[in-house]
Amino acid sequence: MAFRADGNKSQVCNAMGDILNRIGDKWSVMVVGQLTRKTMRFNELRHTIGAISQRMLTLTLRNLERDGLVTRTVYPEIPPRVEYQLTELGRTLTDPLDTLWNWAAEHMGSVNEARANYDRVHEATAEPKPERRYAGATN
Repeated sequence: MAFRADGNKSQVCNAMGDILNRIGDKWSVMVVGQLTRKTMRFNELRHTIGAISQRMLTLTLRNLERDGLVTRTVYPEIPPRVEYQLTELGRTLTDPLDTLWNWAAEHMGSVNEARANYDRVHEATAEPKPERRYAGATN
């Protein structure tokens, strides 16, 4: 991985962390993935994604809109129709997310095996397992 030499490294590192917090969370990835396919209404997104609560979807969409990744269009109808779509900036996430998806699919078995080996070794020494705080972790 190449890092750019220009700019303040601390600022770049903070910016990277901020961006990864947004696009690295489970719900943002799912919303972006769905909106890559087509423009969608709120309930369509909610039903397509599945286990997401109305509040979590609202917060996720609001944050993606704030970051310039999603646009929200309200049509003056009764009842109001609201549609969400990726912006041009949001569409630039398609390739990196596809790459991450493909990496996860290819290496899922190796990661699970490494976890099992780690757990086996550390159970013998009675050390507690580290808390899993990332999206998609299973116990």
